[in-house]
Amino acid sequence: MIIVRILSVLAAIFLVSAFAVASIWPPDMDLKTLISMADPGFMPAFQGFVTDNLPPWAWTELAWPLLQRPAWLLPTAIGLVLFGGAISLSGPKGSRTRPRRWRG
Repeated sequence: MIIVRILSVLAAIFLVSAFAVASIWPPDMDLKTLISMADPGFMPAFQGFVTDNLPPWAWTELAWPLLQRPAWLLPTAIGLVLFGGAISLSGPKGSRTRPRRWRG
């Protein structure tokens, strides 16, 4: 099944990137600091987008707490969810054919 392979590859990419982020930068660096290092203008634009297009609680209860978590946590979580999806869709292991009955 091609979807299982796609999910497996995506899971591997996210898990390797989480390891790279945790290895290169301090493990306690939060996501907003890492994003601000890559693009200083992203955080104000993202906050404006969330507050303009979503309910007010979306920034205070969803986006802001996520941005305060360690930077390696988000790719790890996404990788684990994708890995779980690949495992779930792979089905039971074993023979794909019908078992034969012995005629004795």
